[in-house]
Amino acid sequence: MQHKITKRSFLITTATAAAAAFVWEPVFSLAQAATTLATPRRLKLDGDWQLSQAGKNDWIPAIVPGGAYTDLLAAGKIPDPFYRDNEKSVQWVGDSDWIYRRAFDVSADVLKNDRVLLRCEGLDTLAKIKINGVDAGNADNMFRLWEFDVKTLLHVGENSIEVFFESPATYFKQRDTDQAPDKWIKGRAWVRKEPCSYGWDWGPVLPSCGIWKNISLETFNQARIADVLIRQNHSADGVTLDVEVNAEVVRKTTNPFKAKVTALHESKSIVETMIQISKGQGSGELKIEKPKLWWPAGMGEQPLYTVHVELLDADGETIDSTSKRIGLRELKAILPQGDSPLHFEVNGVPFFAKGANWIPADSFPTRVTPEMSRRYVADAAAVNMNVLRFWGGGYYEDDALFDACDELGICVWLDFKFACGAYPAFDEKFMENVKLEARDNLQRLRHHPCIAVWCGNNEISLSWWEGPTWGPNRMSTADYDKLFKDLLASQVRKFAPDANYVSGSPDCGDTHYWEVWHGPKNFDAYRTQNGFMSEFGYQSFPELKTVQSFTNESDRASIASPVMSWHQRSGGVEGNQKIVAMILNYFKPPKDFETTLWLSQIVQGIGIKLGAEYWRQTMPKSMGCVFWQYNDCWPGMSWSSVDYFGRWKALHYMARKFYAPILVSGLENLKDGTIDIFVTSDRLENQNGKLTWNVTDLDGNSLLKESTDLEIPARKSQKAKTLSLQDQIQKLGANGFLTWLKVEVDGETVSENMVSFALPKELKLSDPKFATVVTETADGFSVTVKSEKLALWAWLGLENADAKFSDNFFHVTPETTRTILIQPKQPMSKNEFVETLRVRSVFDTHL
Repeated sequence: MQHKITKRSFLITTATAAAAAFVWEPVFSLAQAATTLATPRRLKLDGDWQLSQAGKNDWIPAIVPGGAYTDLLAAGKIPDPFYRDNEKSVQWVGDSDWIYRRAFDVSADVLKNDRVLLRCEGLDTLAKIKINGVDAGNADNMFRLWEFDVKTLLHVGENSIEVFFESPATYFKQRDTDQAPDKWIKGRAWVRKEPCSYGWDWGPVLPSCGIWKNISLETFNQARIADVLIRQNHSADGVTLDVEVNAEVVRKTTNPFKAKVTALHESKSIVETMIQISKGQGSGELKIEKPKLWWPAGMGEQPLYTVHVELLDADGETIDSTSKRIGLRELKAILPQGDSPLHFEVNGVPFFAKGANWIPADSFPTRVTPEMSRRYVADAAAVNMNVLRFWGGGYYEDDALFDACDELGICVWLDFKFACGAYPAFDEKFMENVKLEARDNLQRLRHHPCIAVWCGNNEISLSWWEGPTWGPNRMSTADYDKLFKDLLASQVRKFAPDANYVSGSPDCGDTHYWEVWHGPKNFDAYRTQNGFMSEFGYQSFPELKTVQSFTNESDRASIASPVMSWHQRSGGVEGNQKIVAMILNYFKPPKDFETTLWLSQIVQGIGIKLGAEYWRQTMPKSMGCVFWQYNDCWPGMSWSSVDYFGRWKALHYMARKFYAPILVSGLENLKDGTIDIFVTSDRLENQNGKLTWNVTDLDGNSLLKESTDLEIPARKSQKAKTLSLQDQIQKLGANGFLTWLKVEVDGETVSENMVSFALPKELKLSDPKFATVVTETADGFSVTVKSEKLALWAWLGLENADAKFSDNFFHVTPETTRTILIQPKQPMSKNEFVETLRVRSVFDTHL
């Protein structure tokens, strides 16, 4: 039953809660705070609010930061939009207007301050704000920081705030009727809102609204720090590094100010200086002795420094402070020139980019926690990635994601949020809005050492822009340049002068290659490409546990069922059939629904592995492999290597091997009966190793086994050996044997691989007859896997539980064993573990 809540009763109850839950806090750390009225202080307005559809007066509890969909879901007002085809039944939410409201207390001391600002770090998207029933300001950009001076609207005691969100759909219709007749702008391009919230070829249509980031009141008197820009000079000899700190101050008085600037490393002060603030500006220099450089993952450590700035008044009292965490590095994006492709260079060292494309991790951004962000970044680093491309159709991610990339050495290719459409660069109001959006996000994010390049947009030049005039869904050359080559470029130069900027992807010399998924080419087509591969990929199904989360039993009768087709956004049932068609190209028909899911993942991994290995073989002709895509925003079929719930697909396990710092790989030529063996190294130093090749029949019996010592040069790929196997082909047929490759360094295996002249479906494999030995350890369960016959793409799983696996989708031969650490997500005894453990290979996937 719904209790009717009057406005008065709402204000009384929430004002009491506000007094208990919210306190005025100094903006800087309490250890450094001076508790005077000169200190900027902030009242957090996050937490409990109320929400109602406009005109309904049907108020439900709401959480800020949050959104209408998540609040309605929590209140039981809508079904789970991710389950089956419930998405259809909740479309009214995005088409409706919504109101958020709450109350808060304000003391007399607060109103004695010179300035009281309402600080809105994220409003999604078309918002009108009232304080105590009086208009306080409007917002029209999800990606901007909004501040409004509300001192005159507040009074001592109980106050109210209301935020009205207009549905963008209403605005779209208005713009459709009044736009210029020679321009073609899709509705969503008019509004600065997460593009993919209106659906993409991997995600649902769930355009939420709400207060999606922190909201607060901020007060100050004399002045506050408005901005801090930190620049590094790497032109010296490396013994000392000059760090320039530029501070911008907003003032209410003409009193003199100073700023104390301190650099800290591992929480210890290493150098400080004092700078004078004149006309709101000040600049100073820190000389850091014996600087510790920041390196991408796999190339070195990721030491981080903190630059702390304290604003001091004429009496030397601290009135504001801020801290920025930085890494000392010089990271460049080198554009193509001659035979040299686009590539990254760090601290003077070119490196091969290994990674994937990042999309929003949830359709509802406020459900993405810092812990989730860190897990994703850790999982990228765990498979030897050093780059993630933050794609342009999402939103500017929270600092927590960039913090994790800083700490783990994952370089970020960061798109501004424009993707796959024509934008109204001819509209002055729109352009001014974008200008301020760029400023806000450059100022917030520019100090992160992980950011390798800022990019103007995704694919607007590739598919939607074809010439000097406007056409359906494409911008003119002049308007494209105005937005992406002039406005955004100038904002980067102004607010992040040391950053790299390119106008678009693949504008800058990178390659988006989609002729495999969109057809009709097969995976071998990847070997026709070179350069910096920033997008390519093939879809797979998620595993059964994930499919069960959005289906009922009848939905799982076929991959062509209506619900399975609904969660396929790249062609529906045709998209799922395309996945199956590629399975049948490589494997015998799967025996049931579940094995179809698993085989799709293995096929996906095979395809991406083929491309990744080839581009690493051809280094430096190729200098980047960034597959599409890393993650999902909901459970469904997609190109991801890690599904919505964080479960690794086969591709992600395989990536650990094809992105290994030292890689041994083969390039087979059936016509000549040869295999070229390549050894590729990303190491910064030369190493000595041993290369072994072993040709076996399909029972695992060795036919030819040899090895050779070799020098492995740093940051190079070399053809180490060409095997001539014509005799084996004549005796056994191309499908009668396999070639196993291994590289050892200091007696330790650093890379293994398998090369075949035949497709897996052409191999006559026997039952591997697995045997396992399970040992309980402090970290989980150690499982040693043996087999009597060859087992290709073997994987372990727990029937009714999730777990973390140290490896999966590996090959087992009669002369080798594999030991895997399995860490269940829930406590279980050894007996329970053994009962639920399953070991399978491709032999088990067909009848």
